[in-house]
Amino acid sequence: MRKRDITYWINFRNASIVCIGLLSLSCEWISRQRAIDDEGRIPVARVNNTFLYKDELAGIVSHETSSEDSVSRIHSYVNSWIRKQLLIQEATRKIDINEAAVERKILDYRYSIIAYEYQTSYIKQNLDTVVSDQIIEAYYKDNIDNFILKQNIVKATYIKVPKSAPRTQRIKELIFSEVANDINELKSYCLSFSAAYHLADSSWISFDELVRGSPLIEIPNKIQFLKSNPYHESSDGNYLYFLKVEEYRISDNVSPLEFVNDEIRNIILNKRKVELAKQLEDEVYAEAESKKDFEIY
Repeated sequence: MRKRDITYWINFRNASIVCIGLLSLSCEWISRQRAIDDEGRIPVARVNNTFLYKDELAGIVSHETSSEDSVSRIHSYVNSWIRKQLLIQEATRKIDINEAAVERKILDYRYSIIAYEYQTSYIKQNLDTVVSDQIIEAYYKDNIDNFILKQNIVKATYIKVPKSAPRTQRIKELIFSEVANDINELKSYCLSFSAAYHLADSSWISFDELVRGSPLIEIPNKIQFLKSNPYHESSDGNYLYFLKVEEYRISDNVSPLEFVNDEIRNIILNKRKVELAKQLEDEVYAEAESKKDFEIY
């Protein structure tokens, strides 16, 4: 090939590459402009011919959210949207989709969200959150078989201190004392030197939760231990453990009311919420029926 022809070919090839590049950029620009021209909406991401627009990001972050957190949340949402769109588009290529069924599910889901938001607002405005001790006790007595213990629980004092802690020989004396000054001294000692502690009060606690991280958790027969050891001391390589049990209840027995008080309160409040949701539905239906807002053909 002659030199002039070679030069011509090189120039033609380079010009072609530039044209192709410009055409590609032009197509991309046109595609983006079309997206922007769609009612003036600004795209922030694209998967093939599907766009995510800036206005669709509204509500993802609040005014109180920091700039750094806002960027992180939006980036996470956009990335999640891209992944979902890719999966959806892959699915439509690979399997037959019943579009009518999908649309019904979308509508059902949308209606469920709207109804849930309305019910939540209605419940928030109308829920009576006062649950008296009498109501709790009555529910407890009426449903006592539902409150069988699945664990051993105790009212107890438990203290875990390093062997290097000072005055450890006085801990037992303070644990058994009912003098106010001694009780305060024990609290102060625990705050200063203990690795973990729980001082006996009116609340019940799971025995396993109380002694977690101590040799007591490995006791094979905890029921027999609780029956036989109102007070117990033990140790391992680094710590001393002190346990004084005031009261205990064994698993498979009826739970004391104090232990399930909060659980019952939540049950009652949840029942009230369900009743309010049903009440709202009935009210809306009755009003619409009286106005003849619907018909069944």
